[in-house]
Amino acid sequence: MKEFFKLVGKEFRHIFRDRRTMLIVLVMPVVQIVLFGFAISTDIHQARVDIVGDIQDFQVRKIAERIDNSQYFDVVSEYRSVTSVDDRFRKGKADVAICFEQDFSKKLETENTALIRIIGDGSEPNSAQMIANYAMGIIHEGTRELTPTVEYVYNPMMKSSYNFVPGVMGLILMLICSMMTAISIVREKEKGTMELLLVSPVRPLWIIVSKALPYMTLSAVNLVTILLLSRYVMSVPIRGSLLLIALVSLVFILTSLALGLLISTIASTQRVAMLISGMGLMMPTMIFSGIIFPCESMPVVLQYLSDIIPAKWYIILIKKIMIEGVGMTYIVKELSILLFMVFVLFWTSIKLFRTRL
Repeated sequence: MKEFFKLVGKEFRHIFRDRRTMLIVLVMPVVQIVLFGFAISTDIHQARVDIVGDIQDFQVRKIAERIDNSQYFDVVSEYRSVTSVDDRFRKGKADVAICFEQDFSKKLETENTALIRIIGDGSEPNSAQMIANYAMGIIHEGTRELTPTVEYVYNPMMKSSYNFVPGVMGLILMLICSMMTAISIVREKEKGTMELLLVSPVRPLWIIVSKALPYMTLSAVNLVTILLLSRYVMSVPIRGSLLLIALVSLVFILTSLALGLLISTIASTQRVAMLISGMGLMMPTMIFSGIIFPCESMPVVLQYLSDIIPAKWYIILIKKIMIEGVGMTYIVKELSILLFMVFVLFWTSIKLFRTRL
């Protein structure tokens, strides 16, 4: 037994000496439980509400104040014409519009036929349904005789594929580009052939490009395949420009390639590169990009953390173009953020790549 306990002690010493193992065994579970505990939430918090109608109307103002005082909603705008709702959704300034008909108070008191419409942004089907249900509950609490009608723009049937397809596009492109680029470069470092490539007549930049170009081409093929399957198998519409989809996808692919290059400067072996790509990219992308859980339901700190996830902005862009059919003027903010990420990641990666090699 003495020899057995010595072997156990030896294994413990090996584990304690290896910082990566300690990180995976002790630190990673703590990080995961904290992130999952706070980030995974289907509750609605501070959803942005537009009040459409005559806000001077007594009953309209009363219901609007009740909604605004709720912990679930913030009334962000008031206007009269329902024609503005679509533009507000496309600009990402509102999550739901509650529309009151003309002479609302009078019809409610005399005829009891006053109409309320709840219009949700169907491009986010899970969130839209929860927001509409919360709004109906608040309206019923104050005026039980009212039964609002609910409609969802862009996705009237509330198909989950409208949310699922853009998310899968972002996840697939991110993993293929970043993980495979990182592994291909680290493979050369691990075998000791990267130094031979760097002293060859080919400039280092072109060596990196030659490594990344095949995965960029494969990602383009995957993009076309996903678009065809989503349109003709899952019946997800492509309302916007295919050229615009190709442009934002190219920017996102470049962002993912830059991430792969950054990982390759940190990792010393293919196993480490795969671990960083899987744990460092796949999990945050799944949790913080809005694929499964709305980022707006997370604590403020985690919402800021989600802003540095490139896939979040790409998924927002694809939803806007494919589902809402918007043009360039509606996606300037998100596209600018992705372009900035491309610049920062490539600059940092190339700096570190030259230093480490």
